[in-house]
Amino acid sequence: MAVTFGCVLFSGDPESDGRAGCDSHPCPSAEALGFHALWLADHILIPRAVASAYPYAADGASSFDPTHLYEPFSVLNFLAGCTQSIRLGTHVLIVSYRPPVYAAKVLATLDALWGGSADPGCRHRLDGRGIRSAGPRHLCAAGAVTNEYLRLLRELWTKNEVEFRGDFVHVSGIGFQPKPVQRPHPPIWIGGRSLPALRCAALPGDGWMPIGLRPLSLLGPADMANKIAHLRALLRKANLAEDAVRLSFTAPVVITGTPASPRPLLQGRPEEIATDLGQYQALGVCNFNINLPGFEIDEQVAAMERFATDVIPLLS
Repeated sequence: MAVTFGCVLFSGDPESDGRAGCDSHPCPSAEALGFHALWLADHILIPRAVASAYPYAADGASSFDPTHLYEPFSVLNFLAGCTQSIRLGTHVLIVSYRPPVYAAKVLATLDALWGGSADPGCRHRLDGRGIRSAGPRHLCAAGAVTNEYLRLLRELWTKNEVEFRGDFVHVSGIGFQPKPVQRPHPPIWIGGRSLPALRCAALPGDGWMPIGLRPLSLLGPADMANKIAHLRALLRKANLAEDAVRLSFTAPVVITGTPASPRPLLQGRPEEIATDLGQYQALGVCNFNINLPGFEIDEQVAAMERFATDVIPLLS
């Protein structure tokens, strides 16, 4: 299977003046450079104070500014008008934030309007940040809610007559159109690295897309190999092929010309970064998503250009 590359971008503009246009976003540049997909995070809100630690920062504090964080479906629909063929998705969608019939309708509509380019990446559970502010009490059981909602999305996307009775939602006697262009439905990517997330990736997911090389979530090659082995065991137990779930890996990439010892993974010269990515590729990872530095458009485009020019050809 060919290896593809995507970019994970900030879904907002800290200096927005309300006059956003296609030239104010790096997405068209990502498409022109040959990236396969562009991903946006789902941040409905950022609490001012939280008791739990943010798992992707050494000090446990989120770096997100709560101002100018746009709703990802809206941004992706805008970006679809700025591009031709790049895939657009969420990395990752908090499934339990939205009523499942509404989420299924939005995703099916976007997939139809985009000609089959929607990639919903979904988070298996919440980490406690903002649960009280985000919605109903059952969000506290977000893992079970997510599993049930994803099953309902599949039903709505693939059946003309839907009868669904779960612990959190009941649906019967309804029609659902449009169906997604992608058949049988857009691929459901599951984020997270916990065992419940792996179980969700095996069923009902179509792909696993963990974030690695962050302070509390390193997920180096050896750890990734163990997680993949567990995922494949879950697939065998469900009588599914070991390659039924596609593998992705998301991490920050920093290209430098200065040697470092010890050198962090995915930081260094282009050939060193390509060697690091090759370790994950050997495990079966078929999609790499890079976190770009900074929020400035010029800085992000420059990082894309260097990665596309200096690293991707080494992995082709």
